[in-house]
Amino acid sequence: MIAIDHSASQVSVTVLGEFTLADFKEFEELVLYKIQFDGPVDLYFDVREMAAFTVDVAWAEIQFSRQHGGDFRRIAVVTVSQWVAWSAWLEQLFVSAVLRVFADDSEARAWLAAEDEA
Repeated sequence: MIAIDHSASQVSVTVLGEFTLADFKEFEELVLYKIQFDGPVDLYFDVREMAAFTVDVAWAEIQFSRQHGGDFRRIAVVTVSQWVAWSAWLEQLFVSAVLRVFADDSEARAWLAAEDEA
């Protein structure tokens, strides 16, 4: 399950439990709508409570990243999992955004907010 929030320049996603293909499609639809009308956006992605994800989600994420790698300015990933941190690092191969991994939610939000003010 996911919870999504958005503003003009940012999409915030929190994953709770299993991250399914239906969840990813919901995220994808919102991001595509936002970039169509607002241009490149920042992404806040909190996966600290993610229990698992399905293989089809991993494949969909790779395809989406390859097709829309230039549609993000900055990506903040919040996780305590070293595995997720490594996969975020690999994600940088497909996106032109500045991607940072955080263990702390407030640090991630502060980084995105500080860049907005600059």
